[in-house]
Amino acid sequence: MRIVDREAAADPQDMDVRAWRARVLSWSGRLPEAEKEYLEILRFARNDPDDWMGLAGVYSREGKMEEALRALSRAVELDPQRADLHAARARALRAEGERIEARMEFQKALRLDPDSSEAQAGLISLRGEPRHALRFSEDNDLFNFTSTNHAGWVSLASQWTQHWGTNFAGSFYKRAGIRAGKFSAAVTGRSHRWGALTAGGAAGHDNAVIPKSEAFFDVDHGWKTGENNFVRSVEFSYAQHWYWYRQSRILTLNGTAIAYLPRDWTFSLGATGARSTFTGTAAEWKPSGLARLGFPLANWSERRLSGNMFFAAGTEDFAQIDQIGRFASQTYGGGLRFQISARQDVTGFASYQKRNQDRTDTNFGLSYGINF
Repeated sequence: MRIVDREAAADPQDMDVRAWRARVLSWSGRLPEAEKEYLEILRFARNDPDDWMGLAGVYSREGKMEEALRALSRAVELDPQRADLHAARARALRAEGERIEARMEFQKALRLDPDSSEAQAGLISLRGEPRHALRFSEDNDLFNFTSTNHAGWVSLASQWTQHWGTNFAGSFYKRAGIRAGKFSAAVTGRSHRWGALTAGGAAGHDNAVIPKSEAFFDVDHGWKTGENNFVRSVEFSYAQHWYWYRQSRILTLNGTAIAYLPRDWTFSLGATGARSTFTGTAAEWKPSGLARLGFPLANWSERRLSGNMFFAAGTEDFAQIDQIGRFASQTYGGGLRFQISARQDVTGFASYQKRNQDRTDTNFGLSYGINF
C-alpha cells in the first residue's frame, strides 16, 4: 500500500496508478476510501470499463446494489463485447432479484465466451430455484393448572414472481378437549425500493377457544450497511393484527427490529401493544416485549445446524384463548433448526412461561419444511 501511495503522490494524473491504488484499497477492505478514489478517477477518465467495474465491486460490498448495477450498466455500454462485464452485471441483477434479466446477461456472456465458467455457473444457479415452501408443524402446551393443549397446522408459501407471493394455512386446535380449526390466507407484495407489504385474514370454526375471525397487515423494510461493519444489515417491520373472539376483541400493534451480524448471527427486539376489550368492560392496553439471539452451530456442506434463544415478557400469542386476559408472564425459550439439504429442514423449539398465581406453561413443538 505504501508503494502505491508513493507512486500516486508522485504523479496524481496517472490514472493507471490511481486505479491500482483503488483496487488495493478495495482488497484491503478500506471501502469508503476505494469508492472515493474510483469516483475521483472517473471524473477525469469516464470511458474505462474496468474502473466502472471496480467501482461496482466496491458498491456491492458496501450493500449499495442499485449503484453497483448502474456502474456495471455503464461498463457494459462502454465495451459490450466483454463477457466478464456481462457476467458481473448478471450477478448484480441476480442479487436484486431480477432473475429474467440476470439469465439474459449470463447467456450474453456465454455467447461471447463459450468457455466462461462464471457464466455457466451463473445459469446453473438460476435453474429451478424453489418457488413454494410446504411446512407441517405441531405444538403442545403443558399447563400446571389445566389439561394439555395441542395444535397443528399446514402452510404453503408461494413466490409467484419477484414481486408477489401468497401464503395459505390450515390450523387445528385441541383446547381442554374442545376441537377448533381455522383457515388463513395472505398476499405479499415486494419492492426492492420500498420493502414488503403483507395483508391477510383468517376465519374458521372457533368453538370459543380461538378467534372467530382475524385480519392483519405487516410492513417490512431492510437496509444493508456493508459487509465490513459489525451490523451487516438491519430490518424493521411494523404489524397490526385484529382478533375477534366471541366475548372479546384484541388489537395488537407490533414493531420488530432485526440486526444481521457477522458469521450469520442475528439479534432481534420486538415490542407489542395490545388493546383488549371484553364484554361489559372498558378497553385496556397491555405492553409486551421479546429479545431473540440467533446463532450458527455447525456446518457440513449443505447441512447446517443453527439455534436461537429468547426471552419475552407479557403475552406473545393472542390467537389462543388461554393467552388473553389479566395475567403477567415471563417466557424463556429457544430452538434448533437443522438444514437437511437446500430443500428440506427440521425445526424444534421449546419454552417455559411463568405466570402470576404460580401458573406455568411448558411449550414445545416440531416442524418440517420442504421447498419445491
